[in-house]
Amino acid sequence: MRIFAREALLPDGWARDVAFELGPDGTIADVQRGAPPGGDVVDGPVVPGMPNLHSHAFQRAMAGAAERRGASGDDFWGWREAMYRLAATLDPDALRTIAREVYRAMLAAGYTAVAEFHYLHRDPRGAWYADKAETSRALIAAAKDAGIAICLLPALYAHADAGGAPLHARQQRFATTPDDVLEIAGALRRDHAGDPDVVVGACAHSLRAVTPDELRALVAGSPPTVPVHLHAAEQTREVEAVRAALGAPPVAWLLANYDVGPRWCLVHATHMDDAERDALARTGAIAGLCPTTEANLGDGVFPLAPYLAAGGRIGIGSDSNVSISAVEELRWLEYGQRLTKRRRIVAASSTGQSCGETLYAHAARGGAQACGIRAGALAVGHRADLLVLDDRAEPLAGAPPEELLDRYVFATNRAAPRHVMVGGRWRVRDGNPSP
Repeated sequence: MRIFAREALLPDGWARDVAFELGPDGTIADVQRGAPPGGDVVDGPVVPGMPNLHSHAFQRAMAGAAERRGASGDDFWGWREAMYRLAATLDPDALRTIAREVYRAMLAAGYTAVAEFHYLHRDPRGAWYADKAETSRALIAAAKDAGIAICLLPALYAHADAGGAPLHARQQRFATTPDDVLEIAGALRRDHAGDPDVVVGACAHSLRAVTPDELRALVAGSPPTVPVHLHAAEQTREVEAVRAALGAPPVAWLLANYDVGPRWCLVHATHMDDAERDALARTGAIAGLCPTTEANLGDGVFPLAPYLAAGGRIGIGSDSNVSISAVEELRWLEYGQRLTKRRRIVAASSTGQSCGETLYAHAARGGAQACGIRAGALAVGHRADLLVLDDRAEPLAGAPPEELLDRYVFATNRAAPRHVMVGGRWRVRDGNPSP
Protein backbone atom coordinates (compact mmCIF):
# COMPACT_ATOMS: atom_id res chain seq x y z
CA MET A 1 0.00 0.00 0.00
CA ARG A 2 1.29 3.46 -0.94
CA ILE A 3 0.22 6.70 0.75
CA PHE A 4 1.18 10.08 -0.67
CA ALA A 5 1.09 13.32 1.34
CA ARG A 6 1.79 16.89 0.24
CA GLU A 7 3.35 17.53 3.66
CA ALA A 8 4.38 15.12 6.38
CA LEU A 9 6.12 15.56 9.72
CA LEU A 10 9.14 13.26 9.59
CA PRO A 11 11.55 12.76 12.51
CA ASP A 12 13.82 15.57 11.28
CA GLY A 13 11.03 18.02 10.42
CA TRP A 14 8.43 18.78 7.78
CA ALA A 15 8.94 17.45 4.27
CA ARG A 16 7.00 17.91 1.01
CA ASP A 17 5.71 15.29 -1.41
CA VAL A 18 6.25 12.28 0.82
CA ALA A 19 5.34 8.73 -0.17
CA PHE A 20 4.97 6.02 2.45
CA GLU A 21 5.16 2.39 1.42
CA LEU A 22 3.35 0.19 3.94
CA GLY A 23 4.15 -3.45 4.51
CA PRO A 24 1.51 -6.18 4.92
CA ASP A 25 2.18 -6.13 8.67
CA GLY A 26 1.00 -2.52 8.97
CA THR A 27 4.45 -0.98 9.39
CA ILE A 28 6.17 1.66 7.28
CA ALA A 29 8.51 -0.13 4.86
CA ASP A 30 9.85 2.96 3.04
CA VAL A 31 9.67 6.76 3.15
CA GLN A 32 10.42 8.75 -0.01
CA ARG A 33 10.79 12.53 -0.08
CA GLY A 34 10.08 14.50 -3.24
CA ALA A 35 8.07 11.59 -4.59
CA PRO A 36 5.51 11.77 -7.42
CA PRO A 37 1.84 11.52 -6.48
CA GLY A 38 0.25 8.11 -6.62
CA GLY A 39 -1.49 5.49 -4.55
CA ASP A 40 -3.73 6.77 -1.77
CA VAL A 41 -3.27 10.55 -2.07
CA VAL A 42 -4.36 12.02 1.26
CA ASP A 43 -5.92 15.45 1.45
CA GLY A 44 -4.04 17.10 4.29
CA PRO A 45 -0.80 17.23 6.26
CA VAL A 46 0.27 13.95 7.88
CA VAL A 47 1.59 13.64 11.45
CA PRO A 48 2.26 10.63 13.69
CA GLY A 49 -0.66 9.23 15.64
CA MET A 50 -0.76 10.00 19.36
CA PRO A 51 -0.67 7.09 21.86
CA ASN A 52 -2.75 7.59 25.00
CA LEU A 53 -0.60 6.16 27.80
CA HIS A 54 -3.13 6.17 30.65
CA SER A 55 -6.86 5.48 30.65
CA HIS A 56 -9.49 4.21 33.06
CA ALA A 57 -12.24 3.82 30.45
CA PHE A 58 -15.05 3.06 32.90
CA GLN A 59 -14.62 6.44 34.61
CA ARG A 60 -16.01 8.16 31.52
CA ALA A 61 -19.43 7.13 32.83
CA MET A 62 -19.03 9.62 35.72
CA ALA A 63 -17.46 12.49 33.75
CA GLY A 64 -19.01 15.72 34.99
CA ALA A 65 -21.06 13.89 37.62
CA ALA A 66 -18.85 14.65 40.63
CA GLU A 67 -18.87 18.45 40.47
CA ARG A 68 -21.17 19.38 43.38
CA ARG A 69 -19.49 20.75 46.47
CA GLY A 70 -19.63 18.58 49.59
CA ALA A 71 -20.26 19.82 53.11
CA SER A 72 -16.56 20.02 53.98
CA GLY A 73 -15.07 20.81 50.59
CA ASP A 74 -13.77 18.37 48.03
CA ASP A 75 -10.52 16.78 46.93
CA PHE A 76 -9.19 13.68 45.18
CA TRP A 77 -10.20 11.46 48.07
CA GLY A 78 -13.81 12.61 47.97
CA TRP A 79 -13.95 12.06 44.20
CA ARG A 80 -12.60 8.55 44.77
CA GLU A 81 -15.70 7.64 46.79
CA ALA A 82 -17.90 8.54 43.80
CA MET A 83 -15.65 6.40 41.61
CA TYR A 84 -16.11 3.44 43.95
CA ARG A 85 -19.89 3.79 43.70
CA LEU A 86 -19.73 3.68 39.91
CA ALA A 87 -17.32 0.72 39.89
CA ALA A 88 -19.77 -1.29 41.98
CA THR A 89 -22.42 -1.13 39.22
CA LEU A 90 -20.49 -2.42 36.20
CA ASP A 91 -20.46 -5.95 34.79
CA PRO A 92 -18.24 -7.07 31.88
CA ASP A 93 -20.87 -6.24 29.24
CA ALA A 94 -21.30 -2.73 30.60
CA LEU A 95 -17.55 -2.30 30.80
CA ARG A 96 -17.17 -3.34 27.15
CA THR A 97 -19.94 -0.98 26.05
CA ILE A 98 -18.49 2.02 27.87
CA ALA A 99 -14.95 1.27 26.74
CA ARG A 100 -15.96 0.77 23.11
CA GLU A 101 -17.48 4.25 22.97
CA VAL A 102 -14.53 5.77 24.82
CA TYR A 103 -12.07 4.16 22.41
CA ARG A 104 -14.06 5.34 19.39
CA ALA A 105 -13.96 8.85 20.80
CA MET A 106 -10.21 8.52 21.29
CA LEU A 107 -9.72 7.56 17.66
CA ALA A 108 -11.82 10.50 16.51
CA ALA A 109 -9.64 12.76 18.66
CA GLY A 110 -6.38 11.46 17.17
CA TYR A 111 -5.34 8.79 19.66
CA THR A 112 -4.15 5.66 17.84
CA ALA A 113 -3.30 3.45 20.85
CA VAL A 114 -4.39 3.32 24.46
CA ALA A 115 -2.79 1.96 27.63
CA GLU A 116 -5.75 0.80 29.69
CA PHE A 117 -4.91 0.71 33.41
CA HIS A 118 -7.41 -1.87 34.63
CA TYR A 119 -8.33 -2.94 38.14
CA LEU A 120 -12.04 -3.98 38.03
CA HIS A 121 -11.10 -7.66 38.07
CA ARG A 122 -13.78 -9.24 40.28
CA ASP A 123 -17.55 -8.95 40.17
CA PRO A 124 -19.28 -6.14 42.12
CA ARG A 125 -19.64 -8.45 45.15
CA GLY A 126 -15.90 -9.13 45.17
CA ALA A 127 -16.11 -12.70 43.83
CA TRP A 128 -13.98 -13.93 40.96
CA TYR A 129 -15.60 -14.56 37.60
CA ALA A 130 -15.17 -18.13 36.32
CA ASP A 131 -12.45 -16.69 34.10
CA LYS A 132 -10.25 -14.31 36.10
CA ALA A 133 -9.44 -12.45 32.89
CA GLU A 134 -13.09 -11.83 31.96
CA THR A 135 -13.12 -8.07 32.48
CA SER A 136 -9.70 -7.74 30.86
CA ARG A 137 -11.01 -9.60 27.82
CA ALA A 138 -13.98 -7.21 27.70
CA LEU A 139 -11.58 -4.26 27.38
CA ILE A 140 -9.51 -5.91 24.66
CA ALA A 141 -12.74 -6.76 22.82
CA ALA A 142 -13.82 -3.12 23.11
CA ALA A 143 -10.54 -2.00 21.57
CA LYS A 144 -11.02 -4.49 18.74
CA ASP A 145 -14.59 -3.23 18.23
CA ALA A 146 -13.33 0.34 17.96
CA GLY A 147 -10.16 -0.39 15.96
CA ILE A 148 -7.61 1.09 18.35
CA ALA A 149 -4.40 -0.61 19.48
CA ILE A 150 -4.34 -1.44 23.20
CA CYS A 151 -1.75 -1.99 25.88
CA LEU A 152 -3.81 -3.77 28.53
CA LEU A 153 -2.44 -3.30 32.05
CA PRO A 154 -4.07 -5.66 34.58
CA ALA A 155 -3.29 -3.87 37.83
CA LEU A 156 -2.19 -5.42 41.10
CA TYR A 157 -4.30 -3.84 43.85
CA ALA A 158 -3.87 -5.51 47.25
CA HIS A 159 -4.07 -2.85 49.97
CA ALA A 160 -5.98 0.27 50.97
CA ASP A 161 -2.90 2.30 51.88
CA ALA A 162 0.87 2.18 52.18
CA GLY A 163 2.13 -0.24 54.80
CA GLY A 164 -0.16 -3.11 53.83
CA ALA A 165 -3.50 -1.80 55.17
CA PRO A 166 -6.36 -4.20 54.32
CA LEU A 167 -8.71 -3.26 51.50
CA HIS A 168 -12.00 -1.57 52.36
CA ALA A 169 -15.26 -3.31 51.51
CA ARG A 170 -15.79 -0.99 48.52
CA GLN A 171 -12.39 -2.01 47.11
CA GLN A 172 -12.99 -5.75 47.15
CA ARG A 173 -13.60 -6.07 43.41
CA PHE A 174 -10.06 -4.74 42.87
CA ALA A 175 -8.51 -7.36 45.18
CA THR A 176 -5.61 -9.24 43.60
CA THR A 177 -2.39 -10.98 44.55
CA PRO A 178 0.72 -11.02 42.35
CA ASP A 179 -0.17 -14.57 41.30
CA ASP A 180 -3.67 -13.43 40.23
CA VAL A 181 -2.31 -10.66 38.03
CA LEU A 182 0.42 -12.83 36.54
CA GLU A 183 -2.17 -15.50 35.75
CA ILE A 184 -4.44 -12.96 34.01
CA ALA A 185 -1.60 -11.36 32.07
CA GLY A 186 -0.15 -14.73 31.04
CA ALA A 187 -3.49 -15.93 29.69
CA LEU A 188 -3.96 -12.73 27.69
CA ARG A 189 -0.46 -12.91 26.23
CA ARG A 190 -1.03 -16.48 25.09
CA ASP A 191 -4.37 -15.62 23.52
CA HIS A 192 -2.99 -12.59 21.66
CA ALA A 193 0.47 -13.83 20.76
CA GLY A 194 1.49 -12.29 17.46
CA ASP A 195 -1.27 -9.66 17.50
CA PRO A 196 0.45 -6.31 16.78
CA ASP A 197 -2.53 -4.39 18.19
CA VAL A 198 -2.45 -5.99 21.66
CA VAL A 199 0.30 -5.58 24.24
CA VAL A 200 -0.10 -6.86 27.81
CA GLY A 201 2.07 -5.08 30.35
CA ALA A 202 2.89 -5.35 34.05
CA CYS A 203 1.06 -3.00 36.37
CA ALA A 204 0.72 -2.16 40.05
CA HIS A 205 -1.84 0.39 41.13
CA SER A 206 0.59 2.38 43.33
CA LEU A 207 2.88 2.05 46.32
CA ARG A 208 -0.23 2.66 48.41
CA ALA A 209 -1.83 -0.49 47.05
CA VAL A 210 1.09 -2.97 47.06
CA THR A 211 3.86 -3.93 49.46
CA PRO A 212 7.51 -4.05 48.37
CA ASP A 213 7.42 -7.85 48.31
CA GLU A 214 4.27 -7.89 46.16
CA LEU A 215 5.71 -5.41 43.68
CA ARG A 216 8.94 -7.39 43.52
CA ALA A 217 7.00 -10.58 42.76
CA LEU A 218 4.98 -8.87 40.04
CA VAL A 219 8.00 -7.38 38.26
CA ALA A 220 10.10 -10.53 38.61
CA GLY A 221 7.28 -12.72 37.29
CA SER A 222 6.60 -10.58 34.20
CA PRO A 223 8.48 -10.83 30.89
CA PRO A 224 11.49 -8.50 31.00
CA THR A 225 10.48 -6.61 27.87
CA VAL A 226 6.90 -5.58 28.71
CA PRO A 227 5.96 -2.09 29.92
CA VAL A 228 5.71 -1.55 33.70
CA HIS A 229 3.19 1.06 34.89
CA LEU A 230 2.07 2.40 38.24
CA HIS A 231 0.64 5.58 39.72
CA ALA A 232 3.29 7.55 41.62
CA ALA A 233 3.28 10.78 43.61
CA GLU A 234 -0.10 11.98 42.37
CA GLN A 235 -1.22 13.47 45.70
CA THR A 236 0.75 14.94 48.62
CA ARG A 237 -1.20 12.74 51.05
CA GLU A 238 -0.01 9.70 49.07
CA VAL A 239 3.59 10.96 49.19
CA GLU A 240 3.48 11.33 52.95
CA ALA A 241 1.85 7.93 53.47
CA VAL A 242 4.53 6.20 51.40
CA ARG A 243 7.29 8.14 53.14
CA ALA A 244 5.94 7.06 56.53
CA ALA A 245 5.64 3.40 55.49
CA LEU A 246 8.76 2.97 53.35
CA GLY A 247 11.10 5.69 54.54
CA ALA A 248 11.17 7.65 51.27
CA PRO A 249 8.70 9.33 48.90
CA PRO A 250 7.39 7.19 46.02
CA VAL A 251 9.68 8.21 43.17
CA ALA A 252 12.82 8.18 45.33
CA TRP A 253 11.88 4.78 46.77
CA LEU A 254 11.31 3.27 43.34
CA LEU A 255 14.59 4.61 42.00
CA ALA A 256 16.48 3.23 45.01
CA ASN A 257 14.88 -0.22 44.89
CA TYR A 258 14.33 -1.01 41.19
CA ASP A 259 16.21 -0.75 37.96
CA VAL A 260 13.76 1.85 36.70
CA GLY A 261 14.43 2.35 33.01
CA PRO A 262 12.82 2.86 29.60
CA ARG A 263 10.10 0.22 30.04
CA TRP A 264 8.75 1.97 33.13
CA CYS A 265 5.95 4.54 33.14
CA LEU A 266 5.36 6.48 36.36
CA VAL A 267 1.90 7.94 35.95
CA HIS A 268 1.61 11.54 37.21
CA ALA A 269 4.91 11.76 39.17
CA THR A 270 3.64 15.20 40.13
CA HIS A 271 5.17 15.70 43.55
CA MET A 272 8.94 15.22 43.36
CA ASP A 273 11.79 17.22 44.79
CA ASP A 274 14.53 18.43 42.44
CA ALA A 275 16.78 15.43 43.05
CA GLU A 276 13.96 12.95 42.35
CA ARG A 277 12.97 14.86 39.22
CA ASP A 278 16.46 14.85 37.73
CA ALA A 279 17.14 11.25 38.73
CA LEU A 280 13.91 10.08 37.08
CA ALA A 281 14.81 12.02 33.93
CA ARG A 282 18.13 10.19 33.70
CA THR A 283 16.50 6.74 33.73
CA GLY A 284 14.77 7.01 30.36
CA ALA A 285 11.45 6.12 32.01
CA ILE A 286 8.28 7.93 30.98
CA ALA A 287 6.43 10.40 33.17
CA GLY A 288 2.79 9.76 32.27
CA LEU A 289 1.07 13.15 32.40
CA CYS A 290 -2.71 13.58 32.37
CA PRO A 291 -3.28 17.35 32.69
CA THR A 292 -7.08 17.46 32.35
CA THR A 293 -7.59 14.81 35.04
CA GLU A 294 -4.82 16.22 37.23
CA ALA A 295 -6.57 19.60 37.05
CA ASN A 296 -10.02 18.10 37.59
CA LEU A 297 -8.83 16.27 40.71
CA GLY A 298 -6.69 19.10 42.06
CA ASP A 299 -3.51 17.00 41.93
CA GLY A 300 -0.91 19.65 41.19
CA VAL A 301 1.39 20.72 38.36
CA PHE A 302 4.25 18.63 37.00
CA PRO A 303 7.71 20.32 36.83
CA LEU A 304 7.88 20.16 33.04
CA ALA A 305 10.65 22.57 32.02
CA PRO A 306 13.42 21.34 34.35
CA TYR A 307 12.41 17.72 33.72
CA LEU A 308 12.74 18.14 29.96
CA ALA A 309 15.97 20.10 30.43
CA ALA A 310 17.36 17.10 32.34
CA GLY A 311 16.53 14.82 29.40
CA GLY A 312 13.24 13.52 30.78
CA ARG A 313 10.67 11.75 28.62
CA ILE A 314 6.92 12.31 28.78
CA GLY A 315 3.66 11.06 27.33
CA ILE A 316 0.03 12.06 27.80
CA GLY A 317 -3.08 10.21 28.89
CA SER A 318 -6.78 10.88 29.27
CA ASP A 319 -6.91 9.07 32.65
CA SER A 320 -10.46 9.55 34.02
CA ASN A 321 -11.67 10.52 30.53
CA VAL A 322 -13.38 13.64 31.80
CA SER A 323 -11.97 14.96 28.52
CA ILE A 324 -11.01 12.91 25.47
CA SER A 325 -8.79 15.20 23.46
CA ALA A 326 -5.09 14.84 22.76
CA VAL A 327 -4.72 18.52 21.96
CA GLU A 328 -6.44 19.55 25.19
CA GLU A 329 -4.00 17.44 27.19
CA LEU A 330 -1.05 19.06 25.38
CA ARG A 331 -2.50 22.55 25.66
CA TRP A 332 -3.14 22.27 29.37
CA LEU A 333 0.22 20.70 29.96
CA GLU A 334 1.75 23.91 28.62
CA TYR A 335 -0.87 26.29 30.07
CA GLY A 336 -0.43 24.87 33.57
CA GLN A 337 3.24 25.73 33.31
CA ARG A 338 2.48 29.24 32.06
CA LEU A 339 0.07 29.91 34.89
CA THR A 340 2.49 28.81 37.60
CA LYS A 341 5.57 30.41 36.03
CA ARG A 342 3.74 33.51 34.72
CA ARG A 343 5.52 33.37 31.38
CA ARG A 344 4.92 31.93 27.91
CA ILE A 345 6.50 29.16 25.76
CA VAL A 346 7.71 26.80 28.49
CA ALA A 347 8.05 23.44 26.70
CA ALA A 348 10.17 24.86 23.87
CA SER A 349 13.57 25.79 25.24
CA SER A 350 15.54 27.13 22.25
CA THR A 351 15.01 30.29 20.22
CA GLY A 352 12.58 29.75 17.36
CA GLN A 353 11.50 26.30 18.54
CA SER A 354 7.80 25.50 18.08
CA CYS A 355 6.01 24.85 21.37
CA GLY A 356 3.20 22.79 19.82
CA GLU A 357 5.55 20.69 17.73
CA THR A 358 7.85 20.10 20.71
CA LEU A 359 4.99 18.96 22.93
CA TYR A 360 3.51 16.78 20.22
CA ALA A 361 6.79 15.06 19.36
CA HIS A 362 7.68 14.37 23.01
CA ALA A 363 4.23 12.96 23.75
CA ALA A 364 4.02 10.81 20.63
CA ARG A 365 7.42 9.21 21.21
CA GLY A 366 6.95 8.82 24.96
CA GLY A 367 3.43 7.46 24.62
CA ALA A 368 4.58 4.80 22.16
CA GLN A 369 7.41 3.79 24.50
CA ALA A 370 5.00 3.52 27.43
CA CYS A 371 2.57 1.40 25.37
CA GLY A 372 5.33 -0.97 24.30
CA ILE A 373 4.82 -0.31 20.58
CA ARG A 374 7.17 0.98 17.88
CA ALA A 375 5.28 4.10 16.91
CA GLY A 376 5.22 7.83 17.56
CA ALA A 377 7.21 8.76 14.43
CA LEU A 378 6.75 8.43 10.68
CA ALA A 379 9.82 6.30 10.08
CA VAL A 380 10.79 3.00 8.51
CA GLY A 381 10.03 0.07 10.80
CA HIS A 382 7.46 1.99 12.81
CA ARG A 383 3.76 1.20 12.87
CA ALA A 384 1.73 3.07 10.27
CA ASP A 385 -0.19 4.99 12.94
CA LEU A 386 -0.89 8.42 11.50
CA LEU A 387 -3.26 11.35 11.35
CA VAL A 388 -4.26 13.49 8.39
CA LEU A 389 -5.01 16.97 9.70
CA ASP A 390 -7.94 18.91 8.29
CA ASP A 391 -6.34 21.99 6.80
CA ARG A 392 -9.53 23.10 5.06
CA ALA A 393 -10.86 24.71 8.23
CA GLU A 394 -9.65 27.57 10.39
CA PRO A 395 -7.21 27.98 12.02
CA LEU A 396 -5.22 25.42 10.00
CA ALA A 397 -6.30 26.70 6.59
CA GLY A 398 -3.45 28.41 4.84
CA ALA A 399 -0.96 27.78 7.64
CA PRO A 400 2.63 27.00 6.67
CA PRO A 401 3.74 23.54 7.83
CA GLU A 402 5.96 24.94 10.58
CA GLU A 403 2.87 26.52 12.21
CA LEU A 404 0.45 23.63 11.84
CA LEU A 405 1.01 21.93 15.19
CA ASP A 406 1.09 25.22 17.08
CA ARG A 407 -2.32 26.06 15.61
CA TYR A 408 -3.58 22.50 16.10
CA VAL A 409 -2.60 22.41 19.78
CA PHE A 410 -3.33 25.97 20.86
CA ALA A 411 -6.06 27.31 18.59
CA THR A 412 -8.52 24.51 17.90
CA ASN A 413 -11.27 23.97 20.44
CA ARG A 414 -12.77 20.93 18.75
CA ALA A 415 -9.63 19.67 17.08
CA ALA A 416 -10.16 16.46 15.19
CA PRO A 417 -8.07 14.91 12.45
CA ARG A 418 -9.71 14.34 9.11
CA HIS A 419 -8.45 10.75 8.79
CA VAL A 420 -6.86 8.32 11.28
CA MET A 421 -4.83 5.22 10.41
CA VAL A 422 -3.93 2.49 12.94
CA GLY A 423 -1.44 -0.19 11.96
CA GLY A 424 -1.88 0.47 8.25
CA ARG A 425 -5.71 0.45 8.36
CA TRP A 426 -7.91 3.53 8.06
CA ARG A 427 -10.05 3.73 11.19
CA VAL A 428 -11.49 7.23 10.67
CA ARG A 429 -12.25 8.76 7.27
CA ASP A 430 -13.58 12.30 6.95
CA GLY A 431 -14.16 12.32 10.71
CA ASN A 432 -16.28 9.16 10.66
CA PRO A 433 -15.43 5.63 11.81
CA SER A 434 -14.29 3.52 8.89
CA PRO A 435 -15.75 0.00 8.54
